[in-house]
Amino acid sequence: MLDLFLYGVFPYVALALALVGGLWRYFRDRFSFSAFSSQLLENRSLFWGSVPWHYGIVILLVGHLIGWLIPAGVAAFNAVPLRLYILEITALGLGLLALVGIAILLYRRAVNPRVRAAGTAMDVVLVVLLLAQAALGVYTAVFVRWGSWWYISNAVPYLNSLLVLNPQIQYATSLPLLTQLHVLNAFLLVAVFPFSRLIHVFTYPITYLWRPYINVIWYRRSRN
Repeated sequence: MLDLFLYGVFPYVALALALVGGLWRYFRDRFSFSAFSSQLLENRSLFWGSVPWHYGIVILLVGHLIGWLIPAGVAAFNAVPLRLYILEITALGLGLLALVGIAILLYRRAVNPRVRAAGTAMDVVLVVLLLAQAALGVYTAVFVRWGSWWYISNAVPYLNSLLVLNPQIQYATSLPLLTQLHVLNAFLLVAVFPFSRLIHVFTYPITYLWRPYINVIWYRRSRN
């Protein structure tokens, strides 16, 4: 019964929270769609944490998406052992890169009083969840070998079953425990998405490409 809730119900709850929460925040508090950069408070550790984190996690997410959308292509690629080894080692390296980056960001938030004062409780929750996700991903890459194979044989059918509203939870429950936690934590991140700084992924200034120029005028009150 618990497995049915965790893998058959919770994913839809998380998605509903993401959609409803995102729309509510967009229409009620649109100007909060920001990462609220703390770069001016401290820059060095922010750079060494943010850069590896973003490069590692973005490429990994793209890889997960490719595996989901074209599993047959990934299977064909993995049919050559050398390419499989290269893919697995690359994924592990990117996972370690992301893990080190998010660990530095959490350390920065913990030890820098100015950064800590400028943050919120949700910021801490988010960074901890991201750290857990990265750590579980690295564990899976090291101890549950050939992830690119079982991803297309277990994770992809499970995700597709969710899309057609017919959850086949056996694909998820057959995975090792910590890998299952990796899956559940991903849905938890989806649930908290609209209530956290993750929402800033929708603030990339794409409209700058076509909007009119803005005239900025410096105004300073004259002294009497």
